[in-house]
Amino acid sequence: MPYPEIKPDPDFDRLRKVFARGVPDRVPSIELFIDEPVMAALREAPFSPDPEQRARELAELYFRLGYDYVPAQTSFGFPYRSVTAADTAGLPMAARNWVDEAHGTIETWEDFERYDWPAPRAEHYLPLESAAKALPEGMKLIPHGPGGVLENVMWLMGYQPMSYAMADQPDLVQAMFDRIGEALLEVFGNIASHEAVGAVFLGDDMGFKTQTMISPEAMRRYVFAWQRRLAEAVHSHGKPFLLHACGNLEQVMDDLIDYVGIDGKHSFEDVIMPIAEAKRRWGGRVALLGGVDMDLLARGTPEQVRARTREVLAECMPGGGFALGSGNTVANYVPVENYLAMIEEGWRSGAYA
Repeated sequence: MPYPEIKPDPDFDRLRKVFARGVPDRVPSIELFIDEPVMAALREAPFSPDPEQRARELAELYFRLGYDYVPAQTSFGFPYRSVTAADTAGLPMAARNWVDEAHGTIETWEDFERYDWPAPRAEHYLPLESAAKALPEGMKLIPHGPGGVLENVMWLMGYQPMSYAMADQPDLVQAMFDRIGEALLEVFGNIASHEAVGAVFLGDDMGFKTQTMISPEAMRRYVFAWQRRLAEAVHSHGKPFLLHACGNLEQVMDDLIDYVGIDGKHSFEDVIMPIAEAKRRWGGRVALLGGVDMDLLARGTPEQVRARTREVLAECMPGGGFALGSGNTVANYVPVENYLAMIEEGWRSGAYA
């Protein structure tokens, strides 16, 4: 599979201008991540198992795709229960995993005390060091953390047990948020302090099609104070704090912008709110990132993707503060030719001058 017909010219200042709601020379591209089978198809080869070589291969991929950054992450995380099924995507992985929403690893205080809570250690940051050494000139790293504040609580407790616990064991729920929040705060502070890092992504899915995963009042009680502390930790190192969050967050966008202090919002679904509407409502207060709908990317034709990409650019470019990408991630059920159509059209139609 050939790379897009572009001439890479990486400059992270383009993204800095976007995150500050400014106007760069052209619209940069951004993703939370690209699934490994898609990247392997683009490279026409799997990645090396050697961490240092893999980092160089990933950097070359993002360079040749025209990005101004390379993604990165730590190896830190909280082990939790999951369920597995066969992956039926066009570029399948060995298996597809889901969180077990009905059964949690931690449902009681006894579970909480028995759980082997991980602590961030120096070796967790080795992938970040490898990524930094492989950076091409002009590019920076945009790491994303090991899940978010709400996500990790839901993953560890299970969505259903957590929902009952919010009524029956609110002290346990608060303890979960505090334990996870403290660990994430250390990780995000360490990530943001690295000189190769240009911005930091928090991935914290907080909603579904019609509303937030828990009530806005519960979000304000449990979630936003910790997200605010993560944002402050990142901002203390002079780096933008970006939020990837799926779902309908209309009721809490003011909280995320004004209280949490996000600099950019990523993940948009046309059936919930097209990114053009989000740009009209909040574009003067926060950068808007992504926006080409996943359903179209997955099921449309390359020409339909090109046409929609031009529409998104026309709607979101005015005034700056916009980066182009998928509405979520480049998942392995997105045809590679559709992804490339979006990238190429961004280069053809995304120049400001």
